[in-house]
Amino acid sequence: MHPTVSPAAGVESAAHLAGVPDEFQRLWTPHRLVYIQHGQQPDEHECPFCHAPAMPDDDALIVARGKHAFVLLNLFPYNSGHLLVCPYRHISTYDLATPDEVAEIGELTQTAMKVVRTVSRNDGFNIGMNQGVVAGAGIAGHLHQHIVPRWAQDANFLPIIAKTKALPQLLGDVREALADAWPAPSA
Repeated sequence: MHPTVSPAAGVESAAHLAGVPDEFQRLWTPHRLVYIQHGQQPDEHECPFCHAPAMPDDDALIVARGKHAFVLLNLFPYNSGHLLVCPYRHISTYDLATPDEVAEIGELTQTAMKVVRTVSRNDGFNIGMNQGVVAGAGIAGHLHQHIVPRWAQDANFLPIIAKTKALPQLLGDVREALADAWPAPSA
């Protein structure tokens, strides 16, 4: 094992690496690269949250359906059991939701928390809505609420609470891609 990599979850110490030392640890998450590279905003006619309800629940990863909203698994989860609660209507922000939609999103969120806690025995949750591209919404055109189960020893939202970054691509892969793309020296 490389001397800067801890056997615990692939966490790497930056202390022995080239560059300016910082307090961040690195947790490599290359599986998220698919989301980053293909996470561009779809138009309303390609919205996955509009198409999902027309699909079989298994194919769409839908866990539950209500009258005004539904619950599905996040295709690119931060943690196992990461759920999304979406209204059926294609609206972009919470203030555009009807009182019935707001009530059902709340009810589905509470039920989701109870179900996830029973199944996963998690210690807590992050719940929130990123509204707009600048706020980090992966699908900004269709309102959705995240329900992210958390465990005492999990490793997400690390830059905020633990000065650790989750990186989607290994340094060796980045280096190779840059080196291959680097222009040849002129003769």
